[in-house]
Amino acid sequence: MKQPIFKGSGVAIVTPFIHESVDLAAMGRLLDFQLEGGTDAIIVCGTTGEASTMTYRERMRTIEFCVEHIDGRIPVIAGAGSNNTESALALSKDAERAGADGLLLVTPYYNKASQPGLIRHYTCIADAVNVPIILYNVPSRTGVNIAPESYAELSKHPNIMGTKEASSNFGNLQRTLNLCPEDFYIWSGNDDETLPICALGGVGVISVAANILPAEMHALASLCLDGDFSAARELQLYLKDFCDTMFCEVNPIPVKAAMNLLGMEAGALRLPLYEANGIQMERIRKTLVQYRLLQES
Repeated sequence: MKQPIFKGSGVAIVTPFIHESVDLAAMGRLLDFQLEGGTDAIIVCGTTGEASTMTYRERMRTIEFCVEHIDGRIPVIAGAGSNNTESALALSKDAERAGADGLLLVTPYYNKASQPGLIRHYTCIADAVNVPIILYNVPSRTGVNIAPESYAELSKHPNIMGTKEASSNFGNLQRTLNLCPEDFYIWSGNDDETLPICALGGVGVISVAANILPAEMHALASLCLDGDFSAARELQLYLKDFCDTMFCEVNPIPVKAAMNLLGMEAGALRLPLYEANGIQMERIRKTLVQYRLLQES
């Protein structure tokens, strides 16, 4: 039986950029903050990490740095997805060589692959590596949805351990759970869906909010996994305004803005992403004050 690479809250960590380069010193401080907050896994070079605007060399060096800095204390999962199967294959092999404990593979975007195409894409990569793979279903970004029947087929592969589900389709999620074996694990891909996904049998969340609130997201996931859904409900509802604000613009624009307001050195965004406007910045600032992270000016 496959065991999950982690349970609880994994952070989809931002990539701090400075002068067109990755600021590895700042990344080290962000990683330490996550460890101190009880985060259960680091997910590096994903959507929140702006991996699609990073060069191949930057991605590999950032993954290597995270592996070296974390030094086995918690799992490091590397984003290695692409809409080009050969590129995803090369990224996956190199991330494994860099020491990543697992891979996160988003569905191929833009191409709009068929379900048989998705199955062949993922199987090709899974056959070529020896680390566990978490699929990533986020149709709002990619235009492609993994069907429950495709999950059922992919779950048979020994290297495919589960999925990060960000489709918000709870009907398909329930069908997936009915079709797949118990050792096909589900992580919420949306912070505000952590409790309902865990209530259906999920094992945690891959979180944007954890960049700023690692302890709170860890606590939420832990309460869910312990079956204390009453306390988890209170915390999930308390965090709702914060989660909504972190998605008042395309991720990771708001979370990076919030981190920089807090002096966390998240760095600049890379085009085509652009900084939050004045109205959004005011909302972000007010939310940080609301959650007592920033003093009212």
